[in-house]
Amino acid sequence: MSVVVRGTGRYLPERQITNADLEKWVDTNDEWIRTRTGIHTRHMLAPDQATSDMATEAGRRALDDAGLRAEDLDLIVVSTLTPDMLTPSASNLVQANLCKGRGIPSFDLNAACSGFIYGLQVVSSLIESGSYRRALLVGAESLTRFVDYEDRSVCVLFGDGAGAVVLESSDSPGGIRGIRLGSAGVHAELICLPGGGSRRPPSIEVLEARDHYLKMQGNKVFKLAVQSMEQVARDTLGDVGWSIDDLDLVLAHQANRRILDAVRSRLEVPDAKMPLNVDRMGNTSAASIPVLLDECLGEGRIRSGDKLMLVAFGAGLTWGCCALEWA
Repeated sequence: MSVVVRGTGRYLPERQITNADLEKWVDTNDEWIRTRTGIHTRHMLAPDQATSDMATEAGRRALDDAGLRAEDLDLIVVSTLTPDMLTPSASNLVQANLCKGRGIPSFDLNAACSGFIYGLQVVSSLIESGSYRRALLVGAESLTRFVDYEDRSVCVLFGDGAGAVVLESSDSPGGIRGIRLGSAGVHAELICLPGGGSRRPPSIEVLEARDHYLKMQGNKVFKLAVQSMEQVARDTLGDVGWSIDDLDLVLAHQANRRILDAVRSRLEVPDAKMPLNVDRMGNTSAASIPVLLDECLGEGRIRSGDKLMLVAFGAGLTWGCCALEWA
Protein backbone atom coordinates (compact mmCIF):
# COMPACT_ATOMS: atom_id res chain seq x y z
CA MET A 1 0.00 0.00 0.00
CA SER A 2 1.12 3.53 -0.75
CA VAL A 3 -0.28 6.96 0.10
CA VAL A 4 -1.06 9.06 -2.97
CA VAL A 5 -2.41 12.53 -3.71
CA ARG A 6 -5.88 12.07 -5.19
CA GLY A 7 -6.75 15.77 -5.68
CA THR A 8 -5.44 19.30 -5.06
CA GLY A 9 -6.95 22.75 -4.66
CA ARG A 10 -6.02 26.29 -3.67
CA TYR A 11 -7.72 29.48 -2.58
CA LEU A 12 -6.26 32.98 -2.64
CA PRO A 13 -8.15 36.07 -1.42
CA GLU A 14 -9.32 38.42 -4.14
CA ARG A 15 -7.57 41.47 -2.69
CA GLN A 16 -3.95 41.92 -3.73
CA ILE A 17 -1.46 44.18 -1.96
CA THR A 18 1.33 45.57 -4.13
CA ASN A 19 4.63 47.06 -3.07
CA ALA A 20 3.19 50.44 -4.04
CA ASP A 21 0.40 49.89 -1.50
CA LEU A 22 2.94 49.07 1.20
CA GLU A 23 4.81 52.29 0.45
CA LYS A 24 1.75 54.13 1.80
CA TRP A 25 1.73 52.14 5.07
CA VAL A 26 5.38 51.76 6.02
CA ASP A 27 8.77 53.33 5.28
CA THR A 28 9.73 51.18 2.28
CA ASN A 29 9.73 51.19 -1.51
CA ASP A 30 9.34 48.79 -4.40
CA GLU A 31 13.06 48.55 -5.17
CA TRP A 32 13.96 47.79 -1.53
CA ILE A 33 11.36 45.00 -1.35
CA ARG A 34 12.15 43.42 -4.73
CA THR A 35 15.91 43.46 -4.14
CA ARG A 36 15.68 41.75 -0.75
CA THR A 37 12.71 39.42 -1.25
CA GLY A 38 11.77 39.16 -4.93
CA ILE A 39 8.14 39.91 -3.96
CA HIS A 40 6.00 42.45 -5.80
CA THR A 41 2.48 41.48 -4.69
CA ARG A 42 0.69 39.30 -2.16
CA HIS A 43 -2.94 38.41 -1.31
CA MET A 44 -4.77 39.71 1.78
CA LEU A 45 -7.91 38.44 3.47
CA ALA A 46 -11.06 40.51 3.31
CA PRO A 47 -12.15 41.96 6.68
CA ASP A 48 -14.93 39.37 7.02
CA GLN A 49 -12.70 36.37 6.20
CA ALA A 50 -10.61 34.12 8.43
CA THR A 51 -8.23 31.19 8.01
CA SER A 52 -10.99 28.56 8.15
CA ASP A 53 -12.83 30.25 5.27
CA MET A 54 -9.80 29.91 2.99
CA ALA A 55 -9.12 26.37 4.18
CA THR A 56 -12.72 25.36 3.52
CA GLU A 57 -12.66 26.66 -0.05
CA ALA A 58 -9.29 25.08 -0.84
CA GLY A 59 -10.62 21.82 0.60
CA ARG A 60 -13.75 21.97 -1.55
CA ARG A 61 -11.64 22.49 -4.65
CA ALA A 62 -9.36 19.57 -3.75
CA LEU A 63 -12.39 17.34 -3.28
CA ASP A 64 -13.82 18.47 -6.63
CA ASP A 65 -10.49 17.76 -8.30
CA ALA A 66 -10.52 14.27 -6.79
CA GLY A 67 -14.11 13.67 -7.87
CA LEU A 68 -15.12 13.13 -4.26
CA ARG A 69 -17.53 14.53 -1.68
CA ALA A 70 -16.84 15.46 1.92
CA GLU A 71 -18.76 12.32 2.91
CA ASP A 72 -15.90 10.29 1.42
CA LEU A 73 -13.39 11.67 3.94
CA ASP A 74 -12.29 9.93 7.13
CA LEU A 75 -10.13 12.73 8.56
CA ILE A 76 -9.43 16.47 8.21
CA VAL A 77 -6.13 18.08 9.26
CA VAL A 78 -5.29 21.78 8.95
CA SER A 79 -1.67 22.95 9.20
CA THR A 80 -1.66 26.55 10.39
CA LEU A 81 -0.08 28.95 12.86
CA THR A 82 -2.90 31.48 12.35
CA PRO A 83 -6.19 29.76 13.32
CA ASP A 84 -9.38 31.77 13.65
CA MET A 85 -9.06 31.54 17.44
CA LEU A 86 -7.13 29.54 20.05
CA THR A 87 -10.01 27.09 20.34
CA PRO A 88 -11.83 25.49 18.64
CA SER A 89 -9.30 24.58 15.98
CA ALA A 90 -9.53 25.79 12.39
CA SER A 91 -10.01 22.15 11.35
CA ASN A 92 -13.16 21.91 13.49
CA LEU A 93 -14.61 24.87 11.61
CA VAL A 94 -13.60 23.40 8.24
CA GLN A 95 -15.20 20.11 9.26
CA ALA A 96 -18.41 21.94 10.16
CA ASN A 97 -18.40 23.78 6.83
CA LEU A 98 -17.73 20.70 4.71
CA CYS A 99 -19.29 17.80 6.57
CA LYS A 100 -22.54 19.36 7.83
CA GLY A 101 -22.66 17.56 11.17
CA ARG A 102 -20.94 14.30 10.21
CA GLY A 103 -18.59 13.53 13.08
CA ILE A 104 -15.29 12.65 11.42
CA PRO A 105 -12.17 13.57 13.42
CA SER A 106 -10.29 16.78 12.74
CA PHE A 107 -7.34 18.58 14.30
CA ASP A 108 -4.84 21.37 13.69
CA LEU A 109 -1.08 21.04 13.42
CA ASN A 110 1.36 23.93 13.89
CA ALA A 111 4.86 23.65 12.48
CA ALA A 112 4.76 27.12 10.89
CA CYS A 113 6.12 27.21 7.33
CA SER A 114 7.05 23.52 7.54
CA GLY A 115 3.50 22.67 8.53
CA PHE A 116 2.44 21.08 5.26
CA ILE A 117 5.40 18.65 5.28
CA TYR A 118 4.72 17.81 8.94
CA GLY A 119 1.09 17.27 7.99
CA LEU A 120 2.09 14.89 5.20
CA GLN A 121 4.09 12.83 7.70
CA VAL A 122 1.28 12.66 10.26
CA VAL A 123 -1.56 12.00 7.83
CA SER A 124 0.32 9.48 5.69
CA SER A 125 1.35 7.58 8.82
CA LEU A 126 -2.27 7.43 10.00
CA ILE A 127 -3.35 6.14 6.60
CA GLU A 128 -0.53 3.59 6.48
CA SER A 129 -1.55 2.35 9.94
CA GLY A 130 -4.99 1.45 8.60
CA SER A 131 -6.77 3.88 10.93
CA TYR A 132 -8.04 5.99 8.00
CA ARG A 133 -8.29 5.49 4.26
CA ARG A 134 -8.78 9.01 2.94
CA ALA A 135 -7.96 12.41 4.46
CA LEU A 136 -8.03 16.09 3.61
CA LEU A 137 -4.83 17.97 4.48
CA VAL A 138 -4.92 21.76 4.24
CA GLY A 139 -2.19 24.35 4.70
CA ALA A 140 -3.77 27.74 5.41
CA GLU A 141 -2.46 31.02 6.77
CA SER A 142 -3.64 34.59 7.34
CA LEU A 143 -0.32 36.13 8.30
CA THR A 144 -1.23 39.63 7.11
CA ARG A 145 -3.29 39.77 10.33
CA PHE A 146 -0.21 39.14 12.47
CA VAL A 147 2.50 41.37 11.01
CA ASP A 148 3.44 44.81 12.28
CA TYR A 149 3.01 47.47 9.60
CA GLU A 150 5.59 49.53 11.45
CA ASP A 151 8.24 46.83 10.90
CA ARG A 152 9.25 47.03 7.24
CA SER A 153 11.60 44.05 7.44
CA VAL A 154 8.72 41.66 8.24
CA CYS A 155 5.44 43.09 6.97
CA VAL A 156 6.52 43.06 3.31
CA LEU A 157 7.14 39.30 3.33
CA PHE A 158 3.81 37.67 4.02
CA GLY A 159 0.59 36.93 2.18
CA ASP A 160 -2.58 34.95 2.84
CA GLY A 161 -3.85 31.79 1.17
CA ALA A 162 -4.69 28.11 1.45
CA GLY A 163 -3.75 24.95 -0.41
CA ALA A 164 -5.22 21.48 0.07
CA VAL A 165 -4.64 17.88 -0.93
CA VAL A 166 -6.75 14.75 -0.65
CA LEU A 167 -4.55 11.84 0.45
CA GLU A 168 -5.63 8.22 0.24
CA SER A 169 -4.30 4.68 0.37
CA SER A 170 -3.64 3.03 -2.97
CA ASP A 171 -2.26 -0.17 -4.44
CA SER A 172 -1.07 1.67 -7.55
CA PRO A 173 2.58 2.67 -8.12
CA GLY A 174 3.70 6.06 -6.89
CA GLY A 175 2.93 8.08 -3.81
CA ILE A 176 4.94 9.25 -0.84
CA ARG A 177 8.33 7.57 -0.87
CA GLY A 178 9.95 9.16 2.17
CA ILE A 179 9.71 12.08 4.61
CA ARG A 180 12.26 13.61 6.97
CA LEU A 181 11.49 16.18 9.65
CA GLY A 182 13.67 18.21 11.99
CA SER A 183 13.54 21.03 14.52
CA ALA A 184 15.80 23.23 16.64
CA GLY A 185 13.93 24.80 19.52
CA VAL A 186 17.12 26.43 20.76
CA HIS A 187 16.60 28.98 18.00
CA ALA A 188 12.90 29.56 18.75
CA GLU A 189 13.38 33.27 19.38
CA LEU A 190 14.53 33.90 15.79
CA ILE A 191 10.94 33.68 14.49
CA CYS A 192 8.23 34.05 17.11
CA LEU A 193 4.97 35.71 18.03
CA PRO A 194 5.63 36.40 21.72
CA GLY A 195 2.27 37.78 22.88
CA GLY A 196 -1.13 36.14 23.19
CA GLY A 197 -0.13 32.74 24.59
CA SER A 198 0.15 31.41 28.14
CA ARG A 199 3.53 33.04 28.80
CA ARG A 200 2.39 36.52 27.77
CA PRO A 201 -1.42 36.44 27.64
CA PRO A 202 -3.34 39.29 26.02
CA SER A 203 -2.95 42.51 27.98
CA ILE A 204 -2.48 46.24 27.57
CA GLU A 205 1.25 45.74 28.14
CA VAL A 206 1.48 43.18 25.31
CA LEU A 207 -0.34 45.51 22.94
CA GLU A 208 1.78 48.51 23.87
CA ALA A 209 4.96 46.48 23.29
CA ARG A 210 3.51 45.32 19.93
CA ASP A 211 4.26 41.75 20.99
CA HIS A 212 1.04 40.50 19.42
CA TYR A 213 2.86 40.74 16.07
CA LEU A 214 5.31 38.36 14.43
CA LYS A 215 9.00 39.01 15.16
CA MET A 216 11.88 37.75 13.03
CA GLN A 217 15.66 38.08 12.96
CA GLY A 218 16.02 37.78 9.21
CA ASN A 219 19.80 37.61 8.79
CA LYS A 220 20.18 34.74 11.25
CA VAL A 221 17.15 32.93 9.82
CA PHE A 222 18.56 33.12 6.28
CA LYS A 223 21.69 31.09 7.07
CA LEU A 224 19.86 28.43 9.08
CA ALA A 225 17.09 28.13 6.48
CA VAL A 226 19.48 27.48 3.62
CA GLN A 227 21.61 25.03 5.59
CA SER A 228 18.64 23.08 6.94
CA MET A 229 16.77 22.84 3.64
CA GLU A 230 19.87 21.66 1.81
CA GLN A 231 20.72 19.01 4.41
CA VAL A 232 17.20 17.61 4.83
CA ALA A 233 16.82 17.45 1.04
CA ARG A 234 20.06 15.49 0.65
CA ASP A 235 19.18 13.18 3.54
CA THR A 236 15.72 12.44 2.12
CA LEU A 237 17.11 11.72 -1.34
CA GLY A 238 19.57 9.31 0.28
CA ASP A 239 16.73 7.58 2.12
CA VAL A 240 14.82 6.85 -1.08
CA GLY A 241 17.80 6.26 -3.36
CA TRP A 242 17.22 9.23 -5.65
CA SER A 243 19.68 11.82 -6.90
CA ILE A 244 19.12 15.46 -7.75
CA ASP A 245 19.22 14.48 -11.43
CA ASP A 246 16.35 12.03 -10.88
CA LEU A 247 14.02 14.84 -9.78
CA ASP A 248 11.51 16.35 -12.18
CA LEU A 249 10.50 19.22 -9.87
CA VAL A 250 11.59 20.69 -6.55
CA LEU A 251 8.72 22.47 -4.78
CA ALA A 252 10.30 24.54 -2.02
CA HIS A 253 8.60 26.68 0.58
CA GLN A 254 8.29 30.16 -0.93
CA ALA A 255 9.99 32.14 1.85
CA ASN A 256 11.77 34.75 -0.24
CA ARG A 257 13.71 34.78 -3.49
CA ARG A 258 17.17 35.03 -1.89
CA ILE A 259 16.64 31.89 0.21
CA LEU A 260 15.23 30.01 -2.76
CA ASP A 261 18.12 31.01 -5.02
CA ALA A 262 20.64 29.94 -2.39
CA VAL A 263 19.00 26.54 -1.87
CA ARG A 264 18.76 25.95 -5.61
CA SER A 265 22.43 26.86 -6.08
CA ARG A 266 23.67 24.62 -3.25
CA LEU A 267 21.60 21.65 -4.44
CA GLU A 268 22.55 22.39 -8.08
CA VAL A 269 18.93 22.24 -9.23
CA PRO A 270 18.32 23.66 -12.74
CA ASP A 271 16.10 26.76 -12.80
CA ALA A 272 13.47 24.96 -14.88
CA LYS A 273 13.04 22.30 -12.18
CA MET A 274 12.38 24.69 -9.30
CA PRO A 275 9.21 26.73 -9.98
CA LEU A 276 8.58 29.92 -8.03
CA ASN A 277 5.51 31.99 -7.20
CA VAL A 278 6.88 34.00 -4.26
CA ASP A 279 6.90 37.11 -6.48
CA ARG A 280 3.08 36.95 -6.72
CA MET A 281 2.19 35.35 -3.37
CA GLY A 282 4.77 36.39 -0.83
CA ASN A 283 5.40 33.95 2.00
CA THR A 284 2.15 32.08 2.73
CA SER A 285 3.79 29.79 5.31
CA ALA A 286 2.10 26.36 5.51
CA ALA A 287 0.03 27.15 2.41
CA SER A 288 2.95 27.84 0.07
CA ILE A 289 3.84 24.29 -1.03
CA PRO A 290 0.27 23.02 -1.64
CA VAL A 291 -0.57 26.25 -3.49
CA LEU A 292 2.51 25.83 -5.68
CA LEU A 293 1.72 22.14 -6.23
CA ASP A 294 -1.80 22.96 -7.42
CA GLU A 295 -0.43 25.67 -9.73
CA CYS A 296 2.09 23.33 -11.31
CA LEU A 297 -0.60 20.70 -11.89
CA GLY A 298 -2.85 23.30 -13.51
CA GLU A 299 -0.01 24.30 -15.82
CA GLY A 300 0.58 20.68 -16.87
CA ARG A 301 4.05 20.56 -15.32
CA ILE A 302 3.48 17.32 -13.41
CA ARG A 303 2.79 13.94 -15.01
CA SER A 304 2.33 10.41 -13.74
CA GLY A 305 5.64 8.93 -12.70
CA ASP A 306 7.35 12.28 -12.07
CA LYS A 307 9.61 12.45 -9.05
CA LEU A 308 9.00 15.50 -6.84
CA MET A 309 10.80 16.84 -3.81
CA LEU A 310 8.88 19.08 -1.37
CA VAL A 311 11.09 20.94 1.10
CA ALA A 312 10.40 23.62 3.72
CA PHE A 313 11.78 25.56 6.68
CA GLY A 314 9.95 27.62 9.26
CA ALA A 315 9.56 28.97 12.78
CA GLY A 316 10.27 26.61 15.60
CA LEU A 317 12.74 26.29 14.07
CA THR A 318 11.36 23.46 11.93
CA TRP A 319 12.20 21.88 8.60
CA GLY A 320 11.12 18.95 6.49
CA CYS A 321 11.30 17.24 3.12
CA CYS A 322 9.06 14.79 1.25
CA ALA A 323 10.01 12.62 -1.72
CA LEU A 324 6.86 12.05 -3.77
CA GLU A 325 6.37 10.00 -6.95
CA TRP A 326 3.31 11.28 -8.75
CA ALA A 327 0.74 8.54 -9.22
